Amino acid sequence: MSDEQEAKAGQGSQAAPAVADEVLPDTIYLMPVPNRPFFPGQVQPVAINPEEWGETLKAVGRSGSGVVGLAFVPGIAPGDVEQRQFPELGCAVRLHKPQSMAENPAHFLAQGLKRFRIVRWLTDEAPWLVQVEYPRSQGDRESDEIKAYAMALIKAIKELLPLNPLYSEELKQYLANFNPNQPSLLADFSAALTTASGEDLQEILETLPLQSRMEKVLGLLRREREVAELQGKISEQVNEKVSKQQREFFLREQLKVIQKELGISKDDRTSDAELFRERLAALDPPEPVAQRIEDELHKLGVLETGSPEYGVTRNYLDWATSLPWGVYSEDQLDLGHAQQVLDAEHDGLEDVKARILEFLAVGAFRGRIAGSILLLVGPPGVGKTSIGRSVAEALGREFYRFSLGGMRDEAEIKGHRRTYIGAMPGKFVQALKEVKVANPVIMLDEIDKIGASYQGDPASALLEVLDPEQNTGFLDHYLDLRVDLSQVLFICTANQLDTIPGPLLDRMEVLRLAGYVAEEKLAIAKHHLWPKQLERHGLPPEQLKINDAALKVVIESYCREAGVRNLEKQLARIMRKSIRRLMDGDRSAKLRVGKKDIEDLLGKPVYTQERPQRGVGLATGLAWTAMGGATLAIESSQVHTLNRGFKLTGKLGDVMKESAEIAYSHVVAHLKDYGCDRDFFDMAMVHLHVPEGATPKDGPSAGITMATALVSLARRERIRRPLAMTGELTLTGQVLAVGGIREKIIAARRSRIFEVILPQANKRDYEELPDYLRQGMTAHFARSYREVFEYVFSAHRRDGALH
Repeated sequence: MSDEQEAKAGQGSQAAPAVADEVLPDTIYLMPVPNRPFFPGQVQPVAINPEEWGETLKAVGRSGSGVVGLAFVPGIAPGDVEQRQFPELGCAVRLHKPQSMAENPAHFLAQGLKRFRIVRWLTDEAPWLVQVEYPRSQGDRESDEIKAYAMALIKAIKELLPLNPLYSEELKQYLANFNPNQPSLLADFSAALTTASGEDLQEILETLPLQSRMEKVLGLLRREREVAELQGKISEQVNEKVSKQQREFFLREQLKVIQKELGISKDDRTSDAELFRERLAALDPPEPVAQRIEDELHKLGVLETGSPEYGVTRNYLDWATSLPWGVYSEDQLDLGHAQQVLDAEHDGLEDVKARILEFLAVGAFRGRIAGSILLLVGPPGVGKTSIGRSVAEALGREFYRFSLGGMRDEAEIKGHRRTYIGAMPGKFVQALKEVKVANPVIMLDEIDKIGASYQGDPASALLEVLDPEQNTGFLDHYLDLRVDLSQVLFICTANQLDTIPGPLLDRMEVLRLAGYVAEEKLAIAKHHLWPKQLERHGLPPEQLKINDAALKVVIESYCREAGVRNLEKQLARIMRKSIRRLMDGDRSAKLRVGKKDIEDLLGKPVYTQERPQRGVGLATGLAWTAMGGATLAIESSQVHTLNRGFKLTGKLGDVMKESAEIAYSHVVAHLKDYGCDRDFFDMAMVHLHVPEGATPKDGPSAGITMATALVSLARRERIRRPLAMTGELTLTGQVLAVGGIREKIIAARRSRIFEVILPQANKRDYEELPDYLRQGMTAHFARSYREVFEYVFSAHRRDGALH
């Protein structure tokens, strides 16, 4: 040791370490430390709970030595520690600044002196007083091995210094108070320098052989260096990302300033204003619109770009200048082209296509098409949406579709006020912005499923849009500008009319799409559905073919619905199973699907060829539903003759219940006229049932069918031929008109019933049906139930039949 170092090490101070020959007391008081053990030579403050250890500190003060033993007791609150939990070795420390302890007994400055070993416990409870001895480090401090380990420790500490500045500060403090040639203190200091766990440090404290202790400390330092290097790499990566972003930000800002000085670019405000003016120059807005946009542009020029109002104004101008003010596409008013488009994309629906061509003919005659709103009504899967696309293609117009199903917010139609956060225009303004012309075809799907809520009634908001007298000045709440929608062709779709509000329905021209018969489904499958599925599944037409007989089996045994959506699903199933067979065998093989293969591909038939039920008290009716037409079997039976009564089952609605009551009353009042036993109903409990009871049924078209079932029961005579009927009955026996004649005739043909009874008032509806629907049908028209009775129970009566 040099003279300078010796003088520095021998400087007296309050924090100077105890020399080897310093006499320490044999008995000391114990206090636990919970986080990490204290080491000789270490100087740092210690925090305690004065309520728990105040008595111990007072006892230390009374002893006069100022020495207390600190022992590492992990995982337990200091107030709950027991005698058996103290380790055998700890560190004796000297308490400093007693005057501050008196003012703030929760903290004191402790200087580590020497290791101690507990020899005997002198008290059984706190304050803990123990008799101790002070073991010395074992080993020759002057040996080459110890010196080598000391040099290794110093080197390891030097390697840590660049990684964390805190190590440098603690090393300075150590050199200021201790001799670097003291290996025991160097090892203890090095251990205290690390962030090792308390258990690892306690192991160092309890290791008395100097060489072993230094070897363990060296391992801790190496692990500390690895952790510090990893932490440094992570910090470096984070700083690199941050600095890169900052550098790019500063460069962009400098580039903006340079470009502005050279006149190459402009600031955001100027760029936005020029963009909006450039858009406006390509449009032809009305004078009020142009003036409003000009006012907003002036407002934009005086606002700060960072203000919220600037963003609101900029978004408004973005929308206002994106609308196609005065921009129209030219219509193709060629009826021949329109006919080709409709025929190429749709089989069947001849009456609907004819009506659309009439509509287009009027537009061609006038020179423009505007002012009409078409409503396509029909069951699912009959092609309502695709017809709208075909109309747009025939006219050469842009097409935009959105669904109204489940819409409950009128702001979806008329937009939000600009004052709301996240405000947007309504769907119609959004549609015009997307199609970029002011005369597109806009399809409003599922208009019958629109709803209402506390957010308003969208159906009422549509009244202005779908009125040709009002939509020339449609006011969107967001734009607060009058938008001309009179040149837009609106096409709406619905499954039924019952849920559409009357005022809204009054603004639309209704076109009904009935379901398809088997012949039409066959043509649709061959020309549209099968080629579409081949393309979707990536199969060439020559590799997989299906014949007409197989398609007929699929249509008649699996897909009797009004539409063709389920038919498309079944064809897709055939396609998937066929591809699976190709993958299991030769992928280049050619497959042919015939009539015999359908059951293997699709499973057991869903529908079988069943004849309509016949028997006493049975009659077949025709019904209309949102899914298309359907046949409805009505059964009546005499339950017993104990008392008079009439019972209804089948989950019938109020209208059908009324029809049943009227039919019962009429038949009972005219038993003699219909050849029935006058006393039959006096003591008969009659039960009238409509099968499929779980299905709700309602509507004013089953009156004559129910009456016929009751007459058959009272006459004990069954209907001897396949016959179906529809019509409403009054109490006096008049037969009233019903709706859905086309759907009902299709349902009768689908069930192979070719004789029907209809109200006389529906004769015109029947005559307007296409020839292919009336072919082979026999229709009887009745004004009163007496005529219905004659048609049903007089087998040879054919007067009034229409073929």
